[in-house]
Amino acid sequence: MHRAEGPGALPPGIPAQVRAALEEDIGPGDVTARLIPPGQQARARVISREAATLCGVAWFNESFAQIDPAVHVEWQARDGDPVAAGATLCTVAGPARALLTGERTALNFLQLLSGTATAARLHADAVAGTRCRILDTRKTVPGLRLAQKYAVRCGGASNHRLGLHDMVLIKENHIAAAGSIAAAIRMARQLSPGVPVEVEVESLAELELALAEAPDIIMLDELSLEDMREAVARRDRSGSAARLEASGGISLATLREVALTGVDFVSVGSLTKHVHAVDLSMRLEFSAA
Repeated sequence: MHRAEGPGALPPGIPAQVRAALEEDIGPGDVTARLIPPGQQARARVISREAATLCGVAWFNESFAQIDPAVHVEWQARDGDPVAAGATLCTVAGPARALLTGERTALNFLQLLSGTATAARLHADAVAGTRCRILDTRKTVPGLRLAQKYAVRCGGASNHRLGLHDMVLIKENHIAAAGSIAAAIRMARQLSPGVPVEVEVESLAELELALAEAPDIIMLDELSLEDMREAVARRDRSGSAARLEASGGISLATLREVALTGVDFVSVGSLTKHVHAVDLSMRLEFSAA
């Protein structure tokens, strides 16, 4: 969790993700591409119509590779690079039918993941110079979680837990079922030794209860700025190693104020949930067969 040292290695499963997307789009065959003579060749440029942070190169390449290995893609930018409006991202050349068949799937991956990376970059830049790091959440597109979390890292933000398996995150309902914050944390330590434990609190009183049990992270759910500052002060006075994560009701406009309270993290579900797909264009030029 909290992977922030650049995008790192590509996530596993890209060929399977692309295969499923192509099967969904092409089905038994691209009936419109039959209008193009089989031997026709074409070239295309992919252009960004808006400023963005690029992400999704491997998914774009894989889309065409699965359709026709004869397609050649040449990139002018890499994952994580800022691109300007009007910039050419890559050129694509090969059989025209393959280019037309793969265009939508390839662009869908590139637009979505670049949109995620762009949002992450905006949020990461907003807290630059503070101790705070931006975290994503599990509010991701089904089937594309690892892809979107890679995009978050390309944008300079960090990953929270990948799923339900790599961190215990105790929220209100878990606390109610366990009987108390203390009981929930103790049970988590007993049942999942070695697994990081985070607990959500909704007040300074609950913060004190959590600090006494030494969780790895305490989530401050919708606390005011004043209470966040006080939570940081109380954590520091206690000598606790617990890190503090602000969450809930935080917008890009208020993000820096929250970061300046001294919290360690701000988790932002909109990075992967409210994705604005980057506006990309791919125009083909046909050559003689």
